[in-house]
Amino acid sequence: MKVTLERAALLKSLGHVHRVVERRNTIPILSNVLLRADGQSLLLKATDLDLEVTERLPADVGFPGATTLPAHILYDIVRKLPDGAQVSLDANGEGGQLQLRSGRSRFNLQALPESDFPDLAAGDFSHDFSLGAGDLKRLIEKTQFAISTEETRYYLNGIFLHAADVEGHVMLRAVATDGHRLARIDIPAPKGAVGMPGVIVPRKAVAEVLKLVEDPAQEVRVEISTTKVRFTFGDVVLTSKLIDGTFPDYMRVIPSGNDKRLVVDRGPFAAAVDRVSTISSERGRAVKLAVAEGKLTLSVTNPDSGSAVEELDVDYDAAPMDIGFNARYLLDITEQLDSDTALFKLADPGSPTLVQDREGASALYVLMPMRV
Repeated sequence: MKVTLERAALLKSLGHVHRVVERRNTIPILSNVLLRADGQSLLLKATDLDLEVTERLPADVGFPGATTLPAHILYDIVRKLPDGAQVSLDANGEGGQLQLRSGRSRFNLQALPESDFPDLAAGDFSHDFSLGAGDLKRLIEKTQFAISTEETRYYLNGIFLHAADVEGHVMLRAVATDGHRLARIDIPAPKGAVGMPGVIVPRKAVAEVLKLVEDPAQEVRVEISTTKVRFTFGDVVLTSKLIDGTFPDYMRVIPSGNDKRLVVDRGPFAAAVDRVSTISSERGRAVKLAVAEGKLTLSVTNPDSGSAVEELDVDYDAAPMDIGFNARYLLDITEQLDSDTALFKLADPGSPTLVQDREGASALYVLMPMRV
C-alpha cells in the first residue's frame, strides 16, 4: 500500500475515528485503526466491538492495499507534524511495518494485518430517515445529562429514542433517566421514523454522535434495526450496537396532577442555588426550597460548615411548602432550559416535581425530591 494525502485532512479524519479506540486494550488489534487505500481515497475505520466509526477521504493512491496501525500513536504523530505538510504512508508488506514520511520526518510503525481487524457487520436496517444535525444535537443535549452511570441498571445507560403520538401528531422522542431525574424532549418525527422500534442508544455512542455534529444545517441519515443504529454524517459513518434491554415505562413517573405553579427567573435562581450550595456536604448536596406567596427562600444547613440562606421574588400563589432537591441536579436542569424563566409544577414535598421552560414546551424534566 502506498498513499499520499494532506496532513490537515488526515488529522481531521483521525480525530473522528481514534476517539472510539480505548486507551487500554487486552486485544491488540482493537488498539489499531484500519487504513484501506483504493481508487482515489483512503478509508479509516476504528472499533471497540460495540461502536464503529469509518470515514473516507480523498488521497493520491500509488498502490492500493490495507493495513492497521496503533490509533493513538498515529494520531499524535500527525497532530505534531507542521501545518500544510504532505503525509506519505508506505507499507511494502515486509516485516509488518509501515513507513510514514512527511518532509524530513520518518517514522517506522509496527502494523498488524488487515485480516485480523473485526467488522461490526450491520445487517439490515428496518427504518431509515434523515434529520437536521441541529435537531439531532438538540435531542441529545437536552437529555444526555440524565443518562445513568450505574452499570447494574444497564438499560438506563443510554438515551431511549422512539416515535410517540402526541395529540394526533407523531413525534420523535428522546428520554433519559437515572432514577433521580428524567429528561424528555420531542421533535416532529421525520418521514421514515413513524413506526420505528423503541431503541436505547448507548452513552458512548451518544457522546461520539454529539462530537460529529460540526454543521447544524447538515442532514444526518439515521438507520435503525432492533440491534444496531447507524448515523451517517457525509463521509463519516458511526455504527453502534444498541443496549439489549427494556427501557422502563417512564410515563408512570411523569406527574400529571401537580397543581402548584412556581415561576422563577432562571438566571438569578441558578446563581442563588449555586451560591447557597457552596457549603452543602459533598454527599448530600441538598438545598431546601421554602415557597410562599411571591417569595422563595433557598437554604442549606451543614452541621460541619454552617448554613446559608437566600431569598428571591417569584411568581407563586398556592399554599406555602418546603421541598428539598439535590443542588447539582437542579442546576443541571436549569442549564437545559432555553427561556429566561423556569416553571416548576409542585405537588407535595414527597412527590416528583415537573420543570419546563413554560407550559407545553417540547422539553420536559422530572426531579425527585430529597428529604431535608
